[in-house]
Amino acid sequence: MSLTPEIDAFLGCPTPDAWIEAALADEHTLLIDHKNCEFKAASTALSLIAKYNTHLELINMMSRLAREELVHHEQVLRLMKRRGVPLRPVSAGRYASGLRRVVRAHEPVKLVDTLVVGAFIEARSCERFAALVPHLDEELGTFYHGLLKSEARHYQGYLKLAYEYGEASDIAQVVQKVREVEAELISSADGEMRFHSGIPMAQPA
Repeated sequence: MSLTPEIDAFLGCPTPDAWIEAALADEHTLLIDHKNCEFKAASTALSLIAKYNTHLELINMMSRLAREELVHHEQVLRLMKRRGVPLRPVSAGRYASGLRRVVRAHEPVKLVDTLVVGAFIEARSCERFAALVPHLDEELGTFYHGLLKSEARHYQGYLKLAYEYGEASDIAQVVQKVREVEAELISSADGEMRFHSGIPMAQPA
């Protein structure tokens, strides 16, 4: 039974088993990139507040979201310290930039597209936590299970804001377009293992 049926229905594909295997085999990179993702999520929320500073509903939601993501960032850092995972630079994957390529350049649809992309990123994060939980040790599994509810709430919040600022018929088309691109990024071969990567390919020795 799925832990996230609503999320699964929203996304275009499940996380491939090959990604789960690669993530479990490289827990250090998984945790470092997860930490980076939480920070980027907070940064994105603050950037949206700065750019759309007359959109009251957006400001209220993104302010709460940024605080929550920073708490998650701190939680991952503490968990890494307990597990002896050293900090090191990890390059950004192709996922977020791949999704941003479908965002239209003119307003107000640029905001709507950006919010839909945000909904997919949060939904995939939630789905990935759920996919990993059954395979993790008790400490990490409990932590990731505890993040499911907040990530699902963030996905719902992004989507709600999209409908607040856009037209339903247009949003339906945007969701379908982003869904197809997102599923391709998740299900295709990827040169590296990241929290939102596709299927990591073994690097030549």
